[in-house]
Amino acid sequence: MDKDEIFQQWIDKANDDLRVAEYLSAMHHPTPDEIICYHCQQSAEKYLKAFLFLHDIEPPNTHDLKKLLLMCQQKNSEFAALTSNAYILTRYGVMPRYPNELGITEEDMKYALANAKAFKEFFVKVFVNEKIE
Repeated sequence: MDKDEIFQQWIDKANDDLRVAEYLSAMHHPTPDEIICYHCQQSAEKYLKAFLFLHDIEPPNTHDLKKLLLMCQQKNSEFAALTSNAYILTRYGVMPRYPNELGITEEDMKYALANAKAFKEFFVKVFVNEKIE
């Protein structure tokens, strides 16, 4: 498998997570908001890891979007535009997997969706339009 195919797999997985989050948020029966937030974080994480992979950097085994974003900024300073989005989504990478009292509301979930969509829009507009759509 060549580099472009692997890169596309990262993007496809990121798109899948975002689609799942959007689908779950539109369902008429209650879906736990933290599960939607988790998929939002996973989508953003995979977009960042795709960029790192594309630039010959082995994506680290982390869910910390801030760390991944800093790595991306070393290759392209425009990634700074996603700092607040990364900060918001990072907390959803691990905590929703386990029983706890996150206190995530529907508003939090909608905000997480908006932030995850910002990652995709950033990639589409600035970097790899022909490879994401």
